[in-house]
Amino acid sequence: MAAQRTRQPTRRWRQVVRTPLGAGASLLMALVLLLALVAPMLWTDQADAVDTGNILAGPSAEHWAGTDNLGRDILFRSLVAARLSVGLALTATAIAIVLGLLLGTAPMLLGRRLGRLVTASVDIAVAFPGLLLALFFAVIFGVGARGAVLAIGIAGAPSFARLVHTLVAGVAARDYVAAARAAGVGRVRVLLRHVLPNISEPLIVNATIGAGGALLSFAGLSFLGLGVQAPQYDWGRLLFDGIGALYVNPAAALAPGLTVLLAGLAFNLFGESVAKGLGVATLGHLPERRSAGPATSGPPTIRAEEPVVAGDDEAPVLDVRDLWVSFPGADGPVQPVRGVSFAVRRGEAVGVVGESGSGKSLTALAVSRLIEEPGRVEAARLQLLGADLRTGSERAQRQLLGTSLAMVFQDPMTSFNPTRRMGGQLAEVARQHQGMTRRDAFGRAVDRLAAVRIPEARRRAGQYPHEFSGGMRQRAMIGMGLMGSPALIIADEPTTALDVTVQQQVLDLLQAIREADDVALVLISHDVTVVGEVCDRVLVMYAGRIVEDLAAADLATGAAHPYTRALVAAVPDMETDLEQPLAVVPGRPVAPGEVPAGCAYAARCPLADDRCRAEDPQLASFETPDHRVACWHAGEPIPVDGPREPAPVDPVELVEVDAP
Repeated sequence: MAAQRTRQPTRRWRQVVRTPLGAGASLLMALVLLLALVAPMLWTDQADAVDTGNILAGPSAEHWAGTDNLGRDILFRSLVAARLSVGLALTATAIAIVLGLLLGTAPMLLGRRLGRLVTASVDIAVAFPGLLLALFFAVIFGVGARGAVLAIGIAGAPSFARLVHTLVAGVAARDYVAAARAAGVGRVRVLLRHVLPNISEPLIVNATIGAGGALLSFAGLSFLGLGVQAPQYDWGRLLFDGIGALYVNPAAALAPGLTVLLAGLAFNLFGESVAKGLGVATLGHLPERRSAGPATSGPPTIRAEEPVVAGDDEAPVLDVRDLWVSFPGADGPVQPVRGVSFAVRRGEAVGVVGESGSGKSLTALAVSRLIEEPGRVEAARLQLLGADLRTGSERAQRQLLGTSLAMVFQDPMTSFNPTRRMGGQLAEVARQHQGMTRRDAFGRAVDRLAAVRIPEARRRAGQYPHEFSGGMRQRAMIGMGLMGSPALIIADEPTTALDVTVQQQVLDLLQAIREADDVALVLISHDVTVVGEVCDRVLVMYAGRIVEDLAAADLATGAAHPYTRALVAAVPDMETDLEQPLAVVPGRPVAPGEVPAGCAYAARCPLADDRCRAEDPQLASFETPDHRVACWHAGEPIPVDGPREPAPVDPVELVEVDAP
């Protein structure tokens, strides 16, 4: 299988040349490159031979394209000029690629502010035609081959930079990039190891097409007298000389013009055939990129909701208080996480449940410091093992998060870099944070794969992610988190894409790791039953807030919030009447940017009254200090015939939790 994966890129490139277009373009490209290599060695003497007795002669058996104003053979000169023409075009393309990579990756490497400045500059440059930019820079750098190379290279950089920026933005959102960042891998290393290898194919394709454009641009500058100067000559210079004798000998301009045309077609057709064969977008077929909205101010004044944690006085592994996550929106900041507070102690398992869009995953990403600009994270307290994650150097935070926190993402297929072997990806954590050698880190990776029950761990470490089953990839993701000594595992929907049997295996593995090493666990899931079986406590989230915090043992019978009871009722069991429709939560979840006044669940709640629609209830204790509910009618029976009439609420039922 490993050998098969190694041969796969070769087969994909062979598939390109099997089409008529691909075969013809590849042959033409090979001829152009071969001509550039061998022509000067074979025909330089004939090209430079001066024959004053045969000046400006027309085509003949001795000179197929005629001669120039010194009697030199135009055809031989056109062939010899291939090396300089192609070489200068490739050099200009290389400059455009290097500058484009630097500009396109700047937002990822420099951060939001400087990145936006670079992106805005690139957008302005792209608005100008490439040839106009080349002429502008040619005047700045001066007449000659060097100035023309710099001019064409710099003029081609903005288009390539926009392509790079678009591709990088797409890959940077993948789970395996987030996993690398959660492991504490630096920005440059993430870029080189995880981003660029996965965008290499479209970059190669567009660089090939760009080389054809550079060739034509260079010929144009030389034709205008801004490029190659005598005694050197390229195709543009020969075309310039041939135009002067156009009425005497049309072939003098036809020969260099034809070589420019064929070479340009070779590069462009080859790039297009590769793009079609590999399914890669080219510069002319990129999706429109919309810029992010302006930065907005942070969340409004927030209210403290003190987490209640059962147990002794031991400091929690994770302590979160008043966590807000906001993003800029058209009508002001959108806040998908609003004032979340909770804590997790060593060895404790806390489940987080709720519908899609309730803020579960964003809370986990905020804790892991994986929310980038323009998103903003603010909290009254955000501590891991007593260390404040809101302050301190980025290096110190990476070191802490990379060794003490393990993140298990939802989709096991996108959690790993598809271009790297599994052992190398796991070993990167040990090399980055523990200073291990390559050999020792690989040995540690094999040991961790074996620890998460992957058979033949050493052989599997040399395979690629696609050679693992879904359950094995998820276990390998857990193994990556165990490369250090994590005190906290955050598992974000770790069983969503797996069948029931494999789901149980993954849950059993998490439970075994938790019990063996006294590791704290935060399990995010849509499955209320799974959370109730695995966790000690359950946090129920709705519209970015925790609406109930209760013991997992009380989830089925002791839930007090109508939303929690609706989630539990929506899970069928062996006693569900198959003749009746399945229970569902009525209505739709509230969009983060459209949270109404009062209780966000009021529009879907059968207990809602005027007070619910006007006042937002605080998260407060209900019956016991370990049970918190944010509801004006917590624990009241739900009518079976729809919403009840508005009724007064006894304020004694809820007791506010005092902040320390």
